[in-house]
Amino acid sequence: MRKFKGKKATERVGQGILWIFLLFALAIFSVPYLFMISNSFEKFSFSLPFPPRIFPKQIIFDAYRYILGLDIFTVAFRNSVINTVLTVAIELLVATLSAYGFARIKFPGREVLFKIYLLTLMVPGFLNIIPQFITLGAIKLPFPGLKEGLVGTRPGLILIYVATGICGHTFFLRNFFRGLPDALSESVIMDGGTHMTIFTRIMLPLSKPAIGTMTIFALQGIWEEYFTAKILLGANEAMITLPMLLQRLNGEHATRWEWVFAASILIQIPVIILFILFQRKTVIGGLSEGSVKQ
Repeated sequence: MRKFKGKKATERVGQGILWIFLLFALAIFSVPYLFMISNSFEKFSFSLPFPPRIFPKQIIFDAYRYILGLDIFTVAFRNSVINTVLTVAIELLVATLSAYGFARIKFPGREVLFKIYLLTLMVPGFLNIIPQFITLGAIKLPFPGLKEGLVGTRPGLILIYVATGICGHTFFLRNFFRGLPDALSESVIMDGGTHMTIFTRIMLPLSKPAIGTMTIFALQGIWEEYFTAKILLGANEAMITLPMLLQRLNGEHATRWEWVFAASILIQIPVIILFILFQRKTVIGGLSEGSVKQ
């Protein structure tokens, strides 16, 4: 009995230390965010308050009115939404099919091809930007605005986003598909079903949480992406995205920080709402338990 009580007390102490550590980490990571929110409601003359303060002395919405009143903000918001939705939709379609093929279909060279997929994940993205730029410039399509190449166009940017994201998403979903019981697909084949039946009737319903998790991170990654869009779109005002607009708010010699903070918060609102709405959809364990008789 004493041994049991001693073990229980040790567990409580350990949990207490863990909670203290987590609260301390939360405080550290929250301070910069609170500082940004606080200072977005104030007005500065191109300089931040010193010493820094977390709580504002006054609450005014001039910075938000200024950002929302910019015509270019509407253009940037529309472009970011279109780019993100189209990219994630195409990635979702291709990655799920690719992951199922690697996980459930045996074909010659499957492991070699998958290792090539993994190899592409080890190459830093900024090293690919020059070959990507040259390749897009060489692709000429017989459509208005695309006859001179895909550099500076929406199709070119989405093509690069999809091409660079499919491998990682395939790797993520392949592991999940392989973790599902083989008996599920074998029973469908015995009943005369095809791989398309297995994919649509078995794999996709059981994989909704995994696909949802992948979708959320893909949406966040594309929504906040700056480097590739800046290189491939250049100074094309019609194709500007929200991260590119945020960078433009930094002046050459001075910066209105309340504008930058207000724009940063407005850009993050859709991602925060997305996480709040779908946070319960990201649990992927135990979905297939009980689906097969032991």
